[in-house]
Amino acid sequence: MPPRIWIPNKKAASKLASHRTEALSLYREILRTSKHFHWCDESGIPWNFRLRKQAREEFEAAREETDPLILARLLVTGRDCVQQIQQRFNAADQACWDRIKKDSDTR
Repeated sequence: MPPRIWIPNKKAASKLASHRTEALSLYREILRTSKHFHWCDESGIPWNFRLRKQAREEFEAAREETDPLILARLLVTGRDCVQQIQQRFNAADQACWDRIKKDSDTR
């Protein structure tokens, strides 16, 4: 069977729409995750503001991208990064609570 050539049609437009909804979902997830970063960086700017600003810049930079493979790669990479950050944050948070419990039990 010869290789198939991709021809844009209504189905392709719906794929781009699904990329759009997936990107919006990822962006909202980033915003929700950034709310948990309350501390400030060296210059006194809260990390949640920096994270939101950086996410917005990256999404704006990729706004005009139409190649489905690049879009898929960006979405998969972004989702993976957010999940890693969430897991690390939860692990650090749990370690803090364990330390608090341990310290309060020894008193």
